[in-house]
Amino acid sequence: MDNISIPSSGCEPPNSSAQGATAVEAQTVDTITQQTMLPTAAVPARKRKVVESRSRVWDHFQKITDSNNVTIEAKCIYCAKLYQCQSKKHGTTSLRNHMVSCMKNPHSKDTRQSLLTFQAVATSDASEPTVGELGTWVFNQETIRRALVEMIIIDELPFIFVEGQGFRRFIAVACPRFKIPSRWTISRDINVIYEEEKLNLKCLFRGNTQRVSITTDSWTSIQRINYMVVTAHFIDEEWKLHKKIISFVLVTSHKGEYIAKALESCLIEWGLRNVFTVTVDNASSNDVALGFLKRKVLSWGSSSVKSKYLHMRCIAHILNFVVQDGLKQCDIVVKRVREVVRYVRSSPSRLKKFRDLAEYSGIEQKTSLCLDVPTRWNSTYLMLQSALIYQKVFDDYEYSDNSFKSYMGDSIPTSLDWESVNNLVKLLKCFYEMTIRISGSPYVTANTFFSEISYLYCILNEMVEADGAVKLMGANMKAKFEKYWGDIDKMNYMIFFANILDPKDNSSVVPATGSGSVASVNPVVEFVSAPVGRPQHLLKAQIKKQRMETGERKKTELEYYLSDAITEDEGSFDILRWWKVNSARFPILSKISRDILAIPISTVASESAFSTSGRVLDPFRSSLTPKIVEALVCTQDWLRLPNTPISIEENIEELERFEKEFSVDGGSASGGRTCGTTLPSIHAMKLGDFKLLPLMNLKQFALNPYIDMDKYAY
Repeated sequence: MDNISIPSSGCEPPNSSAQGATAVEAQTVDTITQQTMLPTAAVPARKRKVVESRSRVWDHFQKITDSNNVTIEAKCIYCAKLYQCQSKKHGTTSLRNHMVSCMKNPHSKDTRQSLLTFQAVATSDASEPTVGELGTWVFNQETIRRALVEMIIIDELPFIFVEGQGFRRFIAVACPRFKIPSRWTISRDINVIYEEEKLNLKCLFRGNTQRVSITTDSWTSIQRINYMVVTAHFIDEEWKLHKKIISFVLVTSHKGEYIAKALESCLIEWGLRNVFTVTVDNASSNDVALGFLKRKVLSWGSSSVKSKYLHMRCIAHILNFVVQDGLKQCDIVVKRVREVVRYVRSSPSRLKKFRDLAEYSGIEQKTSLCLDVPTRWNSTYLMLQSALIYQKVFDDYEYSDNSFKSYMGDSIPTSLDWESVNNLVKLLKCFYEMTIRISGSPYVTANTFFSEISYLYCILNEMVEADGAVKLMGANMKAKFEKYWGDIDKMNYMIFFANILDPKDNSSVVPATGSGSVASVNPVVEFVSAPVGRPQHLLKAQIKKQRMETGERKKTELEYYLSDAITEDEGSFDILRWWKVNSARFPILSKISRDILAIPISTVASESAFSTSGRVLDPFRSSLTPKIVEALVCTQDWLRLPNTPISIEENIEELERFEKEFSVDGGSASGGRTCGTTLPSIHAMKLGDFKLLPLMNLKQFALNPYIDMDKYAY
């Protein structure tokens, strides 16, 4: 039985497989354990790109970060209030809400309510008191920027003005939110405003049906570039006189052909084909230019009377020629006065001594001594007028200054010379006042042409009938007068029509024939039966036939106008207002009056643009291109208030008052040492240079005989 073996074949295979599995599992566990025990390789962490905060709320909040430089809170920079602002939990909504509602935030006012302001209302008349109205103000970057550009244009400021330290400091206090543009941006904005205003003016010309009168003149700048200015004059439907500079372009030459081509291009560009008259000076090149332009206007088919009265000669230039011929007879006396004035003004010490003598003599210094420009007779008149006031001071100065007599020699005026100067000043005063009247651009001057030359003719006749030098002077002046106005065929008939259309003089030239003498005719009208419902045209035809047979006819508008009583010549009479009120009575005459009364009789309106261009193109800004110069000159004329002429004389008087007060203040500040009226010291100039330097430059420009950049005065 011991030899009997127990069979185990059925159980061995399972045991062997279990042992194999256990061994494999053990080996796997060992491998994992070994891998776990091996040192792990360091994987570099990927850094997130730092993005700057782009929300506008961070302009009003301060970030508060933790140790990991993560923003967790935000602090209001106005009220110091804290807010949670983690990006994953809170966001910036609460910050934005607080930014709007914060009472200490000055920038939140424009989102809640506007500021109450008093806004001045612009008036057409500068003499009227300033009026205004209550309004609201809201910060607007573009509005302030446009106002800045318009200020630079109107006040003729340099473009670099916006980059000045003083202006930036002023803006930082007045409006810190305003972002100051650069000078290059200012230049671009000027062109934008120029194009906008030009388009508006073109629409105004296109919408009106009245004719336009033109004045033009040429000028050579400091750049040695020839410029031509074209000014349009017209009366709108509200009977307001307008003067608009429509072109300030360069021309290659002052010859008539080039002027005509430039003028034609300007009129075509603006669409002005209904040109009524063109007023120019008496240069021969203008005669050639007007001859060419007449043919062009005829070809356009918009001329009146075949352009026969297109050419209008400037009355101020002819008056200048007349007076210049008369002054040749007084050349010696005028030259002596000019020399003594130049001697006194040539040195500050001499001028101080002269003013001290004037104060000692009890002469009020209302005007200062001014030196004339020999080619401009009105400056000669101002020089003689001011010198005549100080006649006694000149006599005393001869004995107080030892070098005066030795230097001047025989050029010192005598008592007879001063008497001649007195008579000459009285005579020139008439011509000076006449020049001022005819040179006005804010008001109508066409109706005064005939009366002014008639007044001039009477003055010359009285001079011819006088004795001595006055007679010879009057003869020369009358000869020049006869050259231009002696023959009625050489004159433009429009000046007579303008005089007739003046209610103050409507009967002085053309008699009102038949006014008040029309016989009252009571014809016996034969009754003509007509069926019911038919027009009574047969009855009207019968009445018209009988009136034609008896000589009765309907009066025209002109006859009614001439039969009216002459309007009283009052100082406050406004001819445009009169025609506006009576335009319903005279519908046809009123349209004719709008064309004729808009005619300028002088070119001063165009020549005044050269004063502006002379200041724009000064020696310090001579690099401006012709395009930007045209934009500055034209836009300034369009943006300025009408009826605001510049008076140089008033500025000079104001300068005198400033200098007098300035010298007193400077003397008291220097320990009792008086500066008199000489030039202020360097220390004193720093106190008032920003106020006095513009007036000083103006005075130097007005009184310097070597500065003749503009031709505003004759």
